[in-house]
Amino acid sequence: MIVITTPTGLIGHQVLNNLLDSDEPIRVIMRDPSRLSPRARERVEVVQGSHGDLDVVTRAFAGADSVFWLVPPDPRAESVEDAYVGFSRPACEAFKTQGVKRVVGVSAFGRGAAVSSNAGNVTASLAMDDLIASTGVSYRALALAPFMDNLLRQVGSIKNQGVFFDIISGDLRQPTCSTRDIATVATRLLLDHTWSGVGSCPVLGPEDLSYNDMAQIMSEVLGRPVRYQQIPAESLKATLTNYGRSEAMAQALVDMMAAYDQGLATAEPRTPESSTPTSFRQWCEEVLKPAALA
Repeated sequence: MIVITTPTGLIGHQVLNNLLDSDEPIRVIMRDPSRLSPRARERVEVVQGSHGDLDVVTRAFAGADSVFWLVPPDPRAESVEDAYVGFSRPACEAFKTQGVKRVVGVSAFGRGAAVSSNAGNVTASLAMDDLIASTGVSYRALALAPFMDNLLRQVGSIKNQGVFFDIISGDLRQPTCSTRDIATVATRLLLDHTWSGVGSCPVLGPEDLSYNDMAQIMSEVLGRPVRYQQIPAESLKATLTNYGRSEAMAQALVDMMAAYDQGLATAEPRTPESSTPTSFRQWCEEVLKPAALA
């Protein structure tokens, strides 16, 4: 039995779709089962509720061999530790009481890096990893580079103004990965019943690119000029709070991006195993361009 959290989320729905053709029994945790596709609804067992609720995860993890764990975004959390570690505590209790064997979790890389002690969401993700590992389950943390798909949040300004924004230097080359590749790696681990112990599984995409590199590729794919504009950290934080993020969660995101600008995203060595296939150009052609034309 494989249990999937966030089965309609950006990564979770792709993991679920990958697993539907397998022979594995699948159980999902979700608040609104009507959001599942008809195909998934016929194939999976649903436990309704939040995977931050002890009663829900206790029922969902009963008899489970493997769990796909992803903490949902909580932009109004009082602290980034509450958002990651606090949310995960009930599940960690249920991992132990229900005898879950393996957990594959969405996390971040940066363990051991000099800036990781104050890297916002990254630091909280690593603390979550430690909590999960302390339960005694076999655990693989998906140590993820920044997502290509995060640019979809700025598709309006890319389409209408030909510009996208962040606080990172435009010339800093760093890895970036697509969520489809994250889901592929997660699926492989969930279907593999042979691994054990605690470790990380970096997902770095195929190449390191700067935001200026990305702007050039976007310009070529979209057939119109696109440029990157670096903005002050204070401007990003103000934008986030204006859109409803709590002070703590806005600061956590700014701290994470500042850590990336200091080289956190380049701290993980690239290997053939950590390099995933989807290039930024391919992602732009297959994901960004259709979104911009919609």
